[in-house]
Amino acid sequence: MPKGTLLSRRALVRGACAALAAAGAGVLCGCNGPDLADRLSGKDAGTEPASGSTFAFDTYCTFTVYGDDAALARLSAACTRYDELFNLYDEASDIARINAAGGARVDVDPATAELIARALEYCEQADGLFDITIGAVSTLWDFEEGVRPADDAIAAALPHVDWRGVHVDTDASTVWLDDPEAKLDLGGIAKGYVADRLVELLRDETGATAAMISLGGNIALFGTKPDGSTWDIGVRDPNDPGGSTVVGRAHLAEPLSLVTSGLYERTFELDGVTYWHILDPRTGMPVATDVDAVTVACPSSTMADALSTTLFVAGSAQGASIADEHDQTGALFLKQDGTSAGSARWQELTAFESGA
Repeated sequence: MPKGTLLSRRALVRGACAALAAAGAGVLCGCNGPDLADRLSGKDAGTEPASGSTFAFDTYCTFTVYGDDAALARLSAACTRYDELFNLYDEASDIARINAAGGARVDVDPATAELIARALEYCEQADGLFDITIGAVSTLWDFEEGVRPADDAIAAALPHVDWRGVHVDTDASTVWLDDPEAKLDLGGIAKGYVADRLVELLRDETGATAAMISLGGNIALFGTKPDGSTWDIGVRDPNDPGGSTVVGRAHLAEPLSLVTSGLYERTFELDGVTYWHILDPRTGMPVATDVDAVTVACPSSTMADALSTTLFVAGSAQGASIADEHDQTGALFLKQDGTSAGSARWQELTAFESGA
């Protein structure tokens, strides 16, 4: 899709998750249920992959692995470990301990230090559109119970949102905050980081030859399927929350990562107003944007995760320009006016097929 090309979502043929039963097919940011593993099974050149799932990061994590059935248990165990490290709401997690330390240095797992260091790089690049200290505000909201904080509470928390006050020593694995009232929230990047680490685990510590890892709306691919066919990933229609409708399918010849951020993930309605969980670090409110969902494709799942949030906050026009600044990166914007737009490299990277 050339830059600026628009497609009417109303003109796209809608497909269901059941249609993704072909080998290695998956739904990006859709069908977050334990039965997804059944739909991900298939036969490639006489080889049937092993499929499994676990619950972590507040979503179902599913795995389809070729060449090493035992890798499934390794992947599940790794997800549990990372969830325990990065869970903002678990008092024993590294992130919660940093937030509770009042600015003191905190000894953390090397993975936590690495994640925060990587996240700070993306914060700097995003120029205010992505900030891992959004926790000062995000913890005031409760999207499960439908709690909207008062305007004065948001205003009081906003001065504590500033990634520049976060410091990490990766050699010593310590983290500290300049502002005792600042709070980290790694929700906009942690799953991408984990997906990259799971790919490394498969490559370095198992006999797997190829795999699809799905952590909710984060999909990371490893290797080439036995028959050499593409990885086919459905992009869910954000106008079908919790459903199985897709707007099209990406056909990936290379083991890239696809990550989606969308309004449909966590929302609630209060007094006739709908609120969604993606907050603007500059206002502390759900972001005002012209898109319903953004899907990013690039080799790094960590980068794709951070970028999907950044581009969502930026909106389709600025977001496409930001995506184009990164090599081997493409983005698809599903807009609120019923159209879609791809960045310059989206079609080249994904061979996206509308309504497929």
